[in-house]
Amino acid sequence: MRRTTAFAASLLLLATALSTVGGPVAADPTDPVTVTVNTRAGLATVPETALGVNHAIWDSQLGSAETSDLLKAAGVKMLRYPGGSYADIYHWETHTAPGGYVAPNTDFDTFMAGARRVGAQPMIIANYGTGTAAEAAAWVRYANVTKGYGAKWWTVGNENYGNGHYGSAWEADDHPDKSAAQYARLVIEYADAMKAVDPSIKVGAVLTMPGNWPDGITAGSDPGPWNQTVLSLAGPKIDFVDVHWYPGGNAADSLARTNHLPDAAWLLRQQIARYAGPGADRIGISFTELNVDAGRTTAPGALFLADAYSGLLEQGVFTVQWWNVHNGIGTVSEVAGQTDYGDFGMLSSGNCTSDGEVCQPAFNTPFAPYHALSMMNLFARPGDQLVRAGTDEPLVAAHAVRRPDGSVAVLLLNKDPDNAHPVALDYAGFTPADEAPTVHTLANGATGISTGRSGSATVRTLPPYSLTTLVLRPAGSSAGRPGAPGRPTAGAVTDRAATISWPAATPGASPIAKYEVHRQYGAVSEQLGETAGTSLTVGNLEPGARYTVNVLARDTAGRVSWSSPPLTFATGSPAESSCAVRFNDDNDWGNGYVANVEVINTGAKAVDGWTLTWTWPTDWQQVSSGWSATWDQQGRNVRVTPTADNRRLAADGGSTTVGFVGAYSGPNVPPGAFRLNGTVCTLR
Repeated sequence: MRRTTAFAASLLLLATALSTVGGPVAADPTDPVTVTVNTRAGLATVPETALGVNHAIWDSQLGSAETSDLLKAAGVKMLRYPGGSYADIYHWETHTAPGGYVAPNTDFDTFMAGARRVGAQPMIIANYGTGTAAEAAAWVRYANVTKGYGAKWWTVGNENYGNGHYGSAWEADDHPDKSAAQYARLVIEYADAMKAVDPSIKVGAVLTMPGNWPDGITAGSDPGPWNQTVLSLAGPKIDFVDVHWYPGGNAADSLARTNHLPDAAWLLRQQIARYAGPGADRIGISFTELNVDAGRTTAPGALFLADAYSGLLEQGVFTVQWWNVHNGIGTVSEVAGQTDYGDFGMLSSGNCTSDGEVCQPAFNTPFAPYHALSMMNLFARPGDQLVRAGTDEPLVAAHAVRRPDGSVAVLLLNKDPDNAHPVALDYAGFTPADEAPTVHTLANGATGISTGRSGSATVRTLPPYSLTTLVLRPAGSSAGRPGAPGRPTAGAVTDRAATISWPAATPGASPIAKYEVHRQYGAVSEQLGETAGTSLTVGNLEPGARYTVNVLARDTAGRVSWSSPPLTFATGSPAESSCAVRFNDDNDWGNGYVANVEVINTGAKAVDGWTLTWTWPTDWQQVSSGWSATWDQQGRNVRVTPTADNRRLAADGGSTTVGFVGAYSGPNVPPGAFRLNGTVCTLR
């Protein structure tokens, strides 16, 4: 969590392991940016709990009518309490937090009254650090049995990997055993006790963001890193995992690092699937703290909020929550001509720097991130389906949704602080009506969102450091089209093929003629095949590659359904090959690791001279140095050649082991395929 002295608390900044990288360089700002919106490429559906924020018990206004009404107006649907790391020192029955400050008018009932006024569901953090399972169970009883609040979402602790187990200690933890394994064992105890009171609640466990400290680090006697250990032990007992993300760096860095989100979500779901046991796909993901280090109350904070919320919701996260509602003035600076108060809050605390030289605007004055959250409420409504959108300019980002009434909303972000960018929009699977769209704009320094109808659906100019949402009606009626097919699944996945199956769509005005399976390829779609049935085997896939597919139904009149929910799967390596590779990632320290790569000749003939190649899945992974071979990396492509003493690999199992130091500044996705002299190897 992040907090400041505005409410008699101390600011705790987690030192991120992300390397600082420069932001992208803009192309000529006079050249139109191509924006592609592909409604055939469906992503997740916006949940009711999508838009959230944090409340903290040092904020005496957390339940006030004024604060609650502002949050309601911004579309907030989930509120977290009692406030980050304070949760691990907070005792709800006595409303105390030994070692911290508890403001008046912040008890649980006051919080719930405010949440009800907002129309938001609560997410409550049970005290793990200095509390007990019995205390948490009593809280559930009071909330849902005594008071009838129907509080569904409960997390066990907050950032508990910060208890000193990995060296850094900011999270309270009175347990003598501070290991990940002990946390997992107590999560089970908490979940059992809490659900014994109310079986309908959902209990979550704390994980860390892939690619962020201490991801990948194993400490003490734990069987693996934090996420692996917690999921392996507590996975069968939990309903969701809770993750935080502070990307760090300057404004350009944080705005560029939103491109980490698809890979981070993929790795997180892979960890859940691998370690959490049977039925792991029931486990949801919440991101309950996000913010930036630079431009917190100005345009960078607003742009990051809109981009990160959209990106995470596209990946199926069920809630995203900004840190914080009120937090207090920090280091004051100027960002793109605007005063930035260094405040993690989205509403002003109305206080001043310690020397009295600079004061914030009046209490509850909205900062730029508040307006960005309001923009999210205009852009993505519960029940909308997020769809693929992309651009050919890194400083311009795009997201889109398709609404139940057939209309489309497009969110456009200009991350360039200095230049306006003209954009040309192209639509796949959607034809906009020939009329001026509704346009919502948040410009740099604006005190609110401007709304009107202007221009066309295909051409727009984005002001510097701005958010723009276009709402477009369809040219024709969607009446009579078939319903969307159900969520697909993948079976019989090999290195080159997979069988995709899905629940049948409901016919509309005409019978369903066929189903089409489309692969998402960036912001465009590639049709992999079609069938009259509800299953299709697709071939000619690449080994070790990730695929996201949707299914569409087409009826006998040519009407096409909405896309199904997405399916993402990865192909494997060949079951049989003339070579094999064993890749071990050892001794990870959070932004780097030591790896050993065993190269094995499984063929019937000796190999005299070899070249091993692979392609990193992301731009932020690299080989820093290596041994026992000659190492070369160009872009994402790695090439390894032998030394004089290991160039020969004997037939039928001859092998050699080489090694390297790897570095990463984002989610560390392992390579999916290795080739020896051009042949795809079996991955062991």
